[in-house]
Amino acid sequence: MKNRVVGFMPGKVDCEKQRNFLSDTLKPAIAFAKSALIELFFVDASHFVMGGVPGRLWSKVRLWVKTGSGRKRYNVLGALNYISGKIETVTNDTYITAVQVVELLDKLAYEYAGKRIVLILDNAKYQRCATVISKAVELNIELVFLPTYSPNLNLIERVWKFVKANVLSAAYIETFDEYRARIDKFVGNITVDNAERMSSLITEKFQLFDDCKVA
Repeated sequence: MKNRVVGFMPGKVDCEKQRNFLSDTLKPAIAFAKSALIELFFVDASHFVMGGVPGRLWSKVRLWVKTGSGRKRYNVLGALNYISGKIETVTNDTYITAVQVVELLDKLAYEYAGKRIVLILDNAKYQRCATVISKAVELNIELVFLPTYSPNLNLIERVWKFVKANVLSAAYIETFDEYRARIDKFVGNITVDNAERMSSLITEKFQLFDDCKVA
């Protein structure tokens, strides 16, 4: 019997909706971005909890790493530019709400003034609400909402995993200020310091679940 890697998929995923969204909406948007007709962003928030993040290495004995209490978290709402890989962020240490999403919209409208801006984002209530939608209309920003249960179609999800693996995995960071600073530095320099890795993460290849074997 062969060893196989077990993956997880959302239990309520609609494979047909994902496939149609990819072919009818996402792939055309990527083509427009490549032709410089739009500025295409993938939007999502990551909640970095200041606790232990497991890591792996080969060792004859188990090693222990000190960890924080997990009571503090650093929230980063990010917009990943498909072409440049640059991530625009809004951060806090409380909660992500519609207020932060509006702040991100204002930031994008300023940074990319005169450009047609399109955002790919999930259906979180603080994103798909009247406040955000009306602000997007005011700024002439197009919001494109993913099918429900579709993190696999949101490219910034890959980047957040990469950030956690490189900044937080098996790492002890003593103060919250340093914790925030390390994350901010890594995200801010990600296209320079990790250009090759980013090019492999931001691609047109998306995982669909149509052909997956479900246990």
